[in-house]
Amino acid sequence: MPREAPSSIGLDDAVELTRTGDLWLFRGHSTADRAIRGLTNSPVNHVGMAVVVDDLPALMWHAELGRTLPDLWSGTNHRGAQLHDLRAAVLRWTREYGQQAWLRQLDRPVTRAMEDAALRTVARLDGMPFPSTSALAGRWFLGRVPVPRRPRRGDLGLENAYCAEIVAMTYQSMGLLPSERPNRYDPGSFWSGDHLRLAEGYGLGGEIAVTVPDDSGAR
Repeated sequence: MPREAPSSIGLDDAVELTRTGDLWLFRGHSTADRAIRGLTNSPVNHVGMAVVVDDLPALMWHAELGRTLPDLWSGTNHRGAQLHDLRAAVLRWTREYGQQAWLRQLDRPVTRAMEDAALRTVARLDGMPFPSTSALAGRWFLGRVPVPRRPRRGDLGLENAYCAEIVAMTYQSMGLLPSERPNRYDPGSFWSGDHLRLAEGYGLGGEIAVTVPDDSGAR
């Protein structure tokens, strides 16, 4: 069973504790944030996955429209699926986007093979474009329509993907989620209220609110 999580934690401590496979969730109040939550009936509007490899700084694997932060996999600035310095990404989402952040941790570390699978997924999907809002809504709906067969790997075309799909496909490659259509997942699928069932005996702890100091002293 996932261990009981504290209710809140500071950003530096959260970055220090996070491991590969842990989830970072965000909720904002902008029109776009509310639109995403409304379209997907989700309590949060963004999700990313931590990647912590050897002695490298903690990284966040996610998809977004912005391109301010450098993608550490490609070494370029682009929109879509990106691998960012985790602390910098959280600061951007909390300070610049005005969002609340939460951390959800796996109840035990992933294996080296699972970590390697996650990195292969990063290599395969990095730079994949972010879909339009209308496409996002349509794909999320279609992901919940029953199909009479198991979908093929290429059914989505892998032409674009939003944040929840990126995390779902990475979890699938790690063996943590079944091989089903990743467009059935929205950011709220990774919130504790959705009771996401993981494979291989893994579980996710509850949300830990991450407190981020204001940047008034940095100006």
